[in-house]
Amino acid sequence: MEPDPTSEASPASPEREREREIMTWQLFGDSTRELASTIVASGFRPDLVLSIARGGLTVGGALAYALDVKNCFTINVEYYAGIDERMDLPVVLPPVPDPVAMANLNVLIADDVADTGHTLAMVNEFCHGHVAEVRSAVLYRKPWSVIEPDYVWRDTDRWIAFPWSAAGPVAGAGAA
Repeated sequence: MEPDPTSEASPASPEREREREIMTWQLFGDSTRELASTIVASGFRPDLVLSIARGGLTVGGALAYALDVKNCFTINVEYYAGIDERMDLPVVLPPVPDPVAMANLNVLIADDVADTGHTLAMVNEFCHGHVAEVRSAVLYRKPWSVIEPDYVWRDTDRWIAFPWSAAGPVAGAGAA
């Protein structure tokens, strides 16, 4: 069961900073290479990398290069509204990948973290029945995830500060 976010320290407090897993760009590069090596060692050869936007975009791109996979798709799933703020269920946003285009391919789903695991489970279910084989790879897995990814770089129960999102949006950016 996931910790109650209302009982945690404020996002900017020193206590909260100690609770964070900090990923730097260097660590990201090292971790995706290690993850790719694990995938290769398992014997799985993906024909396509399906990245879950937004956090999985950088992970999927790095894995695709490391695994020499040129066929990359993206699926946009909205579940998080902010730190420790989730919607009731994950929602796939358009455009939705065409399952026919993935027929009979070995698909690697890439994401940054399996937190609750609901997003990864939804995308995994989306692929089943359409592809030859589907496996998933994440940088981090939380102990309460409802799905067990096939490939995991590290386990953590802490909030993760990724290099692509830790600084937040540029001032003035955002929806019009």
